[in-house]
Amino acid sequence: MASEATVEVGGRELRLTGLRRVLFPVTGVTKAAVLDYYARIAPTLLPHIRGRAMTLKRYPGGVAGPHFYDKHCAGRPDWLPTAPMWSDRKGEDIAFCRIDDTASLIWAVDQGSLEMHPLLSVAPDFDTPTALAFDLDPGEPAGLLEAAEIALVLRDMLAGVGLRTWVKSSGSRGVQVYAPLNSPAGFASAKAFARSVAELMAARMPDRVVARMDKRLRPGKVLVDWSQNDRHKSTVAAYSLRAKLARPTVSIPLTWAELEQALDRGRPDALLVGPEEALERVGDHGDLFAPVLTCVQPLPGG
Repeated sequence: MASEATVEVGGRELRLTGLRRVLFPVTGVTKAAVLDYYARIAPTLLPHIRGRAMTLKRYPGGVAGPHFYDKHCAGRPDWLPTAPMWSDRKGEDIAFCRIDDTASLIWAVDQGSLEMHPLLSVAPDFDTPTALAFDLDPGEPAGLLEAAEIALVLRDMLAGVGLRTWVKSSGSRGVQVYAPLNSPAGFASAKAFARSVAELMAARMPDRVVARMDKRLRPGKVLVDWSQNDRHKSTVAAYSLRAKLARPTVSIPLTWAELEQALDRGRPDALLVGPEEALERVGDHGDLFAPVLTCVQPLPGG
């Protein structure tokens, strides 16, 4: 395999470099393999990030080296669009990347972007989230199965106020629950609602759930992180790779039945899916997260 190549993607000519570079040293996964995954998953991934301001988590030398969050679309080609978003703290616009097509996605990955983190809004309407997002993050010795148990409780609580939900693995230790809105609801009310849900769960299950970020409170419990429901925060996209573990994993959408089955069998590994399995799942089942893009639900009490 050559270390460099020039390819045409969607009518754009891209120069890909460092193709033999090993990005996951333990498993020997190369940059070429990562590019191949993103090229193949692009038709399924892109609808979940198109039009959104993107934070790109970049690992220039692979997962064993330093990484950073690129919010300024550093080094972008002239043809790649940005989503300028005003920052009161900086007193200027932040020119986030927009990853709207396969060429943009492959360019970003070639720059070392292993993970794709979109905002919950679609540009230029940065004040309207398209979904509620709950990140369920277990504190050791709690793990993925404990997060799955709390996800099921959260599903039932939200169903009780009329919200349908979809679930995906974070691709690491946690589980993420989305309640699509796709309706007029500002971030202030969405965040307040998410916080009230998390605090109610913590009050009802103090031995299993915490709603505050304080790490001293978290051992053995699952943090129901409501704070992602914020204008400036981003959450890993469905079908994005993750660079949290020694091997590449995917933030993969799951059915609620799969989550229950993993719990019944005591199989946390069933919720950690690699790139090839992710592609097979899409081939077999399509995009399990597609309804998050289209399901219209009002925010309770909104």
